[in-house]
Amino acid sequence: MSHFTALFDACVLYPAQLRSLLMHLALTDLFRAKWTEAIHEEWMRSVLEKYPDRTRAQVERVRDLMNEHVRDCLVTGYEDLIPALSLPDQNDRHVLAAAICAGADVIVTSNLTDFPAKTLAKFDIEAQHPDDFITHLLDLSPNIVCEAAKRQRASLKNPPKSVAEFLEALERAGLPQTVAGLKQFAALI
Repeated sequence: MSHFTALFDACVLYPAQLRSLLMHLALTDLFRAKWTEAIHEEWMRSVLEKYPDRTRAQVERVRDLMNEHVRDCLVTGYEDLIPALSLPDQNDRHVLAAAICAGADVIVTSNLTDFPAKTLAKFDIEAQHPDDFITHLLDLSPNIVCEAAKRQRASLKNPPKSVAEFLEALERAGLPQTVAGLKQFAALI
């Protein structure tokens, strides 16, 4: 397993399509995926607010599956670091504290302005947009990333998606670079 560690912010776990791809990638051992119960609470609250037809039990089941399948994913014991940290959005300090505690190399987030490079550099951490993060993985190991994408597409059964439909859904999820890279390997997906 790689020692490269990525802490996922709630904003990348909220959209189902993106969360699913990140989870399939986390199972490849290209990196160590991390998050906290507080991060879970944040994305689950967003899902329940946007989709009132979803139940708390349904989103908790997703959380439980994530925790069960991704090895050593939960970060604990970071709370004491929070008061000493300063970020543009003080509500994001728990994310940085967890990243520090986990020895994360990157915080994968769509909210890059909330994690200034100068602040993160003090802890040897970088903030990366999920599109950049996945594109780097694709450059590093195209076969493994394509296999993860193939597993994700195969899991979509209601309705099933063609490769083109799958890639369109990823593009709508904010992953245009990833989609451009994956199109080169469409036959493997």
